[in-house]
Amino acid sequence: MARRILLVDDEPLIVKGLKYSLEQEGYETDSAADGEEALNKFFAGKYDLVLLDVMLPKLDGIEVCQRIREKSYVPIIMLTAKGEDMDKILGFEYGADDYMTKPFNILEVKARIKSILRRATQQIQEAAPQVMMVRDMVMNLDNRSVSIDNKDVNLTAKEFDLLQLFMSNRGKVFSREVLLETIWKYDYLGDLRTVDVHIRRLREKIEHNPAQPEFILTKWGVGYYFTDKD
Repeated sequence: MARRILLVDDEPLIVKGLKYSLEQEGYETDSAADGEEALNKFFAGKYDLVLLDVMLPKLDGIEVCQRIREKSYVPIIMLTAKGEDMDKILGFEYGADDYMTKPFNILEVKARIKSILRRATQQIQEAAPQVMMVRDMVMNLDNRSVSIDNKDVNLTAKEFDLLQLFMSNRGKVFSREVLLETIWKYDYLGDLRTVDVHIRRLREKIEHNPAQPEFILTKWGVGYYFTDKD
């Protein structure tokens, strides 16, 4: 899906040049000519980045930046014809991610956009909880929790590890020997029924009907696997 950029500037030629150049790079663009229009469009739509001029009619860029930051962390690059340090300080104080002074090189603008979007994507991925979902089951890898139908399921450490292995390899059949070696981290020389006991207890906790399991299935004579059907 193409990234969407909101261009906010009251100089039509600048907007036209930016719009053409960015769309050539595959971005989708929208534009606003004053601060009020910028806020209306931003909060009515969904944008991945805002190019925001400081000097705008109605509401200046600093005010627009501040209001956006009250509700969103979308990246903002400030644009201005002035180079005073005070403008720069104000811009970053109210949440701008970068700052460029007119006249600017369009190649540099595109390079900064790519860099900021890449960094923003990485931050979102790092902040997002690591979650696996199958039907009504949700496994959160960050806090090692499992819920079904929005109800918490209390699993032991080994039960959680088993379920994580199964959910990460849907449809793959694991023998008892492989499960022992993978989950217990060594070649288990004792009774292989250890696996069967853990599987039975796990089914009792996650299956609606353990006698007719929907998630952890048995491949007779081979081992166990997690369903590959949503």
